[in-house]
Amino acid sequence: MGKWRMPDLYRAPFPLYTIKVDPKTGWVITAGGGGASKTGIKNAVHFLGLELVGDQHCATLVHSHDTDTRATMNLAIGGDVIAAGQDGKCSLMRFRQRQTRGKAAAKDAGGGSEQGAARRRAGKGGKGSEGAAAARGNVSEMKDNTTQISVDTFGEVQSDLNPQDPLQKCVRFSPDLSLLLTGGTDGHIRVWEYPSLKEKLNFKAHEGEIEDLDISPNNKHLVTVGRDFACSIWSGNQLAMSLCWHEKMPQIAAKSYRYMACRFGKVEDQKDNMRLYTVQIPHKRDRKPPQCYLSKWDGQNFLPMLTNPCGTEVISTLAVSDSGTFLGLGTVTGSVAIYIAFSLQKLYYVQESHGIVVTDLAFLPDTPKGQSLKGNNEAAMLSVAVDCRCQMHTVRNRRSFPIWLVLFFCGLMVVGAVLLLQHLFPGFI
Repeated sequence: MGKWRMPDLYRAPFPLYTIKVDPKTGWVITAGGGGASKTGIKNAVHFLGLELVGDQHCATLVHSHDTDTRATMNLAIGGDVIAAGQDGKCSLMRFRQRQTRGKAAAKDAGGGSEQGAARRRAGKGGKGSEGAAAARGNVSEMKDNTTQISVDTFGEVQSDLNPQDPLQKCVRFSPDLSLLLTGGTDGHIRVWEYPSLKEKLNFKAHEGEIEDLDISPNNKHLVTVGRDFACSIWSGNQLAMSLCWHEKMPQIAAKSYRYMACRFGKVEDQKDNMRLYTVQIPHKRDRKPPQCYLSKWDGQNFLPMLTNPCGTEVISTLAVSDSGTFLGLGTVTGSVAIYIAFSLQKLYYVQESHGIVVTDLAFLPDTPKGQSLKGNNEAAMLSVAVDCRCQMHTVRNRRSFPIWLVLFFCGLMVVGAVLLLQHLFPGFI
């Protein structure tokens, strides 16, 4: 695709830094803000209700949770809990859905709150009298059943101890929700037992900032990426190995690239296998921008499997779909791309879809709720950026034919070729 600005799914009143989708409810949870500076830009976590109307996705603000003077720069979802990176701390927030009835719902429908206003604005998108009826809110129905969200902070840990400017840069829950992992600008990885939040491990993983981290589905291996050119595999707090993506690429000079992101991903139809994906970006900017690279590794022995260039725009974020079929890439210039994980080939691309750096990406989950929201699309991915915009990127289902039909047509072609040869050259058979 060419250079074309995607329509906005949602626009926040502050810069957006992170986005996730709750697999159970389908809520889109995005957050950001202006930080502690007194610029008048608020800091908040927004819960969006996502709907698929025909072939178009639309989102409305369901709830806004104020985070005071701290902007949420990264977050992870574990069940009904959000782990939010705010400055040098990780804040644990539990969100719940509750149904209100009677007068409380009627008040919300009447437009006294931000949530009610958002629903009315969404209703005005209809046509004719039906749109007007939706705008009025069908008050009797809303009185009976209105969804609201409550958010309560129940814990907090100090996740970065940089004496100058503490900042948590990444956070993950382990797949079994037994661990919470954080990394920050002080180069330390901290592993907390969850939900007790008792510190289990604290070790120096990199010289300088931690850029990214991920943990394998069996909790056996931890992968970390730092600004010190290293991508390290850890077993507990013991270094198991360091990856070298350009080992068989002599044209790549040492320390001309650094790792930017890492993610584990499933392998389709292979439950016991997994892959590790990493992104490498140029360490220095040149007048003629060099290529960035995307690499795939075996998730068991971490041997390199494939490395492909992925354009000259510097990559800013990486995401992997639940099935492991697709990879999402965002760039510092606002472009968004989707790649096929098997071949690392580009499937979808919008140049400068956002006006500035893409800060996070999230695929719709492969849950019943996520599948219903995906519609007639093979993949659906959300992107957010510093330009306050949230966008949806979709890949339509590619037409495929059953194998029996392909074999049938192949057989017909063979029979046809034999008959043609028999007609042209009598006695051929």
